[in-house]
Amino acid sequence: MVEKMKHYIREFYGDKPEMSEHCAKIVSERHTKRLVSFLQDGMIVHGGRYDIKERWVEPTILDNVAKDAPIMQEEIFGPILPVFSFTDIDEAIHFIQCYEKPLALYLFSEDRRVQQAVLERVSFGGGCINDTLMHIATPYLPFGCVGQSGFGAYHGKASFDAFSHYKSILRQTTAWDIAVRYPNYPKALQWIKLLLR
Repeated sequence: MVEKMKHYIREFYGDKPEMSEHCAKIVSERHTKRLVSFLQDGMIVHGGRYDIKERWVEPTILDNVAKDAPIMQEEIFGPILPVFSFTDIDEAIHFIQCYEKPLALYLFSEDRRVQQAVLERVSFGGGCINDTLMHIATPYLPFGCVGQSGFGAYHGKASFDAFSHYKSILRQTTAWDIAVRYPNYPKALQWIKLLLR
């Protein structure tokens, strides 16, 4: 999996991602410094370059991250991905349950039993099966979090709604994909504008 991720990072952003028009900047120098501090929390297996003044961090994969490392204590909101290995789905679910409830969960599996186990036993804001981020793009699914994100309305039915959580899930196939959504697709913005009409 790590080799595939490295392959697609290179395919999407090239060998010099700092030169790619598709590689976004970080919102502020302060946030860039916070992200850079996370790079010491594990072994860099891909990426790791950065420029604080330019507010840029290369898409980075970290391995051998301690479960109590600073990067595991807060939301990252940047192009750094800690990677962990598991022998079975129960071990992965237990790992997730040891932390605060995540804003989003992205599960890649064609096994319906694995999908059901994760959806039933893990609490999270919203997510996707066999995709990422697309649950945010659809106007038909509510987007939000559960846990530390706060409280909603109360009294009557609103109280029930405030203390219930509906998991937003977008289920995607792995049989095909739409190439236009990736950063290296020619004239992607024009195609997306056409598709959204």
